[in-house]
Amino acid sequence: MAQEKVEVPITGKIISVDVKEGDQVEEGDVLCLLESMKMENPIMSPVAGTVIQVSVTADQSVQPGDVIAVIEY
Repeated sequence: MAQEKVEVPITGKIISVDVKEGDQVEEGDVLCLLESMKMENPIMSPVAGTVIQVSVTADQSVQPGDVIAVIEY
């Protein structure tokens, strides 16, 4: 099966993680919330599939290119 790596688009801090490994997600489902410049940015799934890896935790600082999750579809 194919895999999609969801990466951080902007520098910020993860304020909540809404999925765990094994969860089924649809395209557009919120994976986590990223706070950047006092704004909450939902990071959404680009594909429908199964979350096989979650690489972030709440309160974690992240940089562009950091992997948030890997989704198998």
